[in-house]
Amino acid sequence: MLKWPSIRKKPEDAPSDGRGMPAERLELALLDGIKRGRRSEFDALYRLYHPRLWRFLTHLMRQPEAIEEVLNDTMMVVWQRADSFDGRSKLSTWVFGIAYRKALKAMSRQDLPVDIDEADEPADPGPGPDGQLGLTQLRGRLREALAELSLEHRAVVELCYFHDMAYAEIADVVGCPPETVKTRMFYARRRLRLLLDDLAGQRGEL
Repeated sequence: MLKWPSIRKKPEDAPSDGRGMPAERLELALLDGIKRGRRSEFDALYRLYHPRLWRFLTHLMRQPEAIEEVLNDTMMVVWQRADSFDGRSKLSTWVFGIAYRKALKAMSRQDLPVDIDEADEPADPGPGPDGQLGLTQLRGRLREALAELSLEHRAVVELCYFHDMAYAEIADVVGCPPETVKTRMFYARRRLRLLLDDLAGQRGEL
């Protein structure tokens, strides 16, 4: 049975820390090791993708237990079917596509809550108390607004703005034409603007 690596391992425990090697080349090198059955390369790729997939799945599913299960199911596919990656897309596009399909399947099996605990969000050691309060309020409004979007619209917003994917890449992840992604993004942006305005107005009335 595959034992999942600890994401708290020190970077030097990985086969490579990526210095001097572009991220995409590093990931492909790790996948090549996985194809050869090397567990250390899988551990390194798992640690690279865990925070990215966790964020993506959190904004889709909003349920910690299901998120971890879907994330591990996704990486199990990477481990077992590494040879199926044909290189026609970025490795990240392939991995996120697996995660998206796994999330849809999990959500079709059960009625998952959409609330998210702020404690699940990583701390941001940036501005002082006043500035941090403003950022916290903005993030809170954004989370509330995103939660009101459909899953399809949340997915394209998350992939575009938080994972820097182009429309063509997003289309590969969610399994639709690029034009459909553009349409979803248009309606998602319009809906977010309305929701954020409404939420800001509600705060002002308190």
